[in-house]
Amino acid sequence: MTDDELKALVASLAVSQDRTDEQMRRTDEKLERLGITLGSVTNNQGEVAEEFFFNSLANDAHLGNIHFDDIEKNSHKRRGKTEEEYDIIMTNGNVVGIVEVKYKAHTNDLDKLDRKMRNFKQLFPWFKDYKQYGAIASFHINDEAKKEALTRGYFMLQRSGNLIHTECSKDLTVL
Repeated sequence: MTDDELKALVASLAVSQDRTDEQMRRTDEKLERLGITLGSVTNNQGEVAEEFFFNSLANDAHLGNIHFDDIEKNSHKRRGKTEEEYDIIMTNGNVVGIVEVKYKAHTNDLDKLDRKMRNFKQLFPWFKDYKQYGAIASFHINDEAKKEALTRGYFMLQRSGNLIHTECSKDLTVL
């Protein structure tokens, strides 16, 4: 390939890249006008899962045969350079349960839970004498990740059974 051919090739690649960049910019603008971002879809799914598991646990706060008196959601804590967000924290007189909620759990989410478990008593030193248990709660978890969660000693929480909550107005009209 001659120098002139190489220069022409590089120039055509630059023009092609400019066209691609422009098309991506227009697509991003359209999605923004529609209020659609990949992050918002993911966040919405996560919020749905968090609400589901919090409401379910609030009605019957337990992990296995360990029952809890209190439940808290979305705790964000920073102490020094250590900072974590905990989806659900449950406590009783001497036990704390830490629940990481995911819409769809993966093995790498267990690594995050490991880190959060290690940092918990540093961030909340008043729990230093409490027994500490971890759980991963998810609408879906593949078999490999589920097996790994149980191997690491975590509880697994998944949807199951006939769970439905119904509310209605006291002025319900019967037709």
